[in-house]
Amino acid sequence: MDNKTLAHDNIHNEKFDVNYQIKPNNWEMMLNTSSRKTEKLDGLWNFAIDIYDTGIRNKFFDEITKDDMGRDIPVDFDFDEWEKVRVPSNWNMINKEYLYYEGTVWYTRKFKFYKTSTDERVFLKIGAANYECRIWLNKKLIARHIGGYTPFFVEITDFLEEENRILIMVNNTRVKNGVPALNTDWFNYGGIYRSVELIRVPKDYIKDFYVYLVPNSNFSRIHVSVEIDGEITEDCILAIPELGLEKAIKIDPMTKKGEVEFEAFPILWSPENPKLYQVQLKYKNDEINEEIGFREIKILGTKILLNGKEIFLKGVSEHEESIINGRAVSEEEIIENLKLVKELNGNYLRLAHYPHSEKESRLADKLGILLWEEIPVYWAIDFSNEESYENAYNQLSELIIRDRNRASVIIWSVGNETPNTDERLNFMSKLAKRCKELDPSRLVSAACLVNIEELKIDDKLAQFLDIIGINEYHGWYDRDFNKLKLIFNNSDPKKPVIISEMGGDALAGHHGTVDELFTEECQENIYIRQFEIIDKIDYIKGISPWILFDFRTPRRLNQFQRGFNRKGLLTIDKKYRKKAFYVVQQYYMNK
Repeated sequence: MDNKTLAHDNIHNEKFDVNYQIKPNNWEMMLNTSSRKTEKLDGLWNFAIDIYDTGIRNKFFDEITKDDMGRDIPVDFDFDEWEKVRVPSNWNMINKEYLYYEGTVWYTRKFKFYKTSTDERVFLKIGAANYECRIWLNKKLIARHIGGYTPFFVEITDFLEEENRILIMVNNTRVKNGVPALNTDWFNYGGIYRSVELIRVPKDYIKDFYVYLVPNSNFSRIHVSVEIDGEITEDCILAIPELGLEKAIKIDPMTKKGEVEFEAFPILWSPENPKLYQVQLKYKNDEINEEIGFREIKILGTKILLNGKEIFLKGVSEHEESIINGRAVSEEEIIENLKLVKELNGNYLRLAHYPHSEKESRLADKLGILLWEEIPVYWAIDFSNEESYENAYNQLSELIIRDRNRASVIIWSVGNETPNTDERLNFMSKLAKRCKELDPSRLVSAACLVNIEELKIDDKLAQFLDIIGINEYHGWYDRDFNKLKLIFNNSDPKKPVIISEMGGDALAGHHGTVDELFTEECQENIYIRQFEIIDKIDYIKGISPWILFDFRTPRRLNQFQRGFNRKGLLTIDKKYRKKAFYVVQQYYMNK
C-alpha cells in the first residue's frame, strides 16, 4: 500500500496534510454581484462519483501522471474522459443509480481566460453546492465552503492562467454537527446546483451595499451603507435618478465603509404595486445599478403593518424542488410557483427550510410576493456545539447579505421545529440578534412548536422574535380539533402569530370520506376546520399551510407516500390541484 493511500481513513476529520486543509469561506468574502457582468462556467463538466474518497487519499488534485524520469505512471483518474454532466444540476437527477447517493463527487473542466486590464480583479462565485465544497484551480487549493444553500466567493486573480483547469469536490454526507444535521424531512440533493460564475471588477471596487427605508421615519428617509475593497481616495456616489437624488458617501479609509441617510419620498413597494427604483452606485471605475423597492414592515402589538397599514399574510410554504430538476430549479419554475401563490389569492410565500435561489427574491420583488426566508436550523441540531453555531451564523449572514436589498423579503427565520431547551435558546437567540445587527429593517421569526403538555403557545425563544411562527397539525398528527381551540384560547402571545405550518397528506386522485387518511376529502376537511378555528383568533396574522406541492423525502414510506411527502396542495409536477387547493383559494379571496 502506498503512502498516499495511508494518509487517513476519513476526510471529514481534517487530519490530512496542509495541502488539503483550508479555512472555510465565510460571509466576509461575499461580493455584491448586482448588475455586474458575469461569465458563467455553466454547461458540461466532467464528473465522477468517488465513494471511497480516493481523490483525496491519492491527491488527484496534484495531477501527477509521470515519475521523476518523465515516464508515465498508472493513475486512478482521467479527468477529461469522465462522464459529462450539466452544471448547475443535482447528481441525483442525472442517473437513477445516483438517486440516493451520499458522499464525494468530483467536477472538473477547462476554460480559457484573458485579462482585459492590468488593474482587473477576478472572483469565482459558486451559487450553491451541497454540502461541503472544495475548489482547486490549476492544482492549487483555493477555497472551501460548508453549507449547502448559500453562495460563496473566492478571489482568483493570482491563480488564473490563459489555460485553466478547475477541480471541485462536493460532498453531501449528512453529519451530526451539520446544519442541518443527520435527520431532515426533505431530500438530500447533492451537487453544484446553482451557477458557477466569474466576476471581473476594477482594482478598487464596491464590495457591498445596503439600501433601505428607515423604519418609523414616516416613509420619508432612506439609509444607504456601502463597503469598498481597495484604496480609498474619493467618495462613493449614490444616485436614484427617478427621485432626482444624488449623494456623496464619504468612505472611512480605515474601515473602508461609509453611510448616508437622507430625505426622500418614494412610491412605496407593496404586493399591489411592486414599484422598483433604479439605484446607482459609483466608485472610481466601478459602477453598480440595482432595482430596489422601498417599504416599511413592522409590528404594533399583535398587528403586522406594511407601509403603516395592517396586513394579513395569506400564503403557503414551499420547498425548492422540481420533479425534473431536483433543487436546480429554473427561472421558469420559480415564476410558475410565484404565480400559483397569486392564483391562491395569496400575498406571501414561506421559503422553507433553507435559503432558496436568489432568483426567487428578485422575481418576488417584481411580481409582488412577500417572503419569509429561513436557514436550516432544523430539528435535532447539536445546539451545544460551537462549530454548529458558527456554521448556522455563517449561513444566516450569507443569506441576509445576499437578500437584504430585496423589498419582498420581510421575515428572517432562524429555524424550524426545534426543542424548547436552554441550549437551543442560547443558540437561536444569538442568531435572532445577528439578524437585527445585519438588517434593522426586517422582522425576525422562527417556526416553533406549541407546548403540548399545557396546550398553549409558550416558547422561551418568543421573547427574541418579532413574530411567533407556530407549526401545528391538528386534524392530522393530532386528530382532535378541540385541542387546537384550547391552545389558542389558553394563549396570550402579545405578538403576531403566523401559522407557519398546518395541513395533512393526500394522494392526488385518492378519494373517500373525511375520516379516511390520505384522501383528498380528509385533507380538504382539515383545511375547512382549521380555517373555521383560526378565523376567530385575533392575534393570528398570517398562514402558510404545508405545502404548495408534494416533495421528495426518504422518510415517507407508506403505500400512499412512496418516498414523497403528500401534503402538497398540488402534485410535485404542479399539473393537478387537490381539493384543498380550492379551499385555500376561496378562504384567501374572502380574507
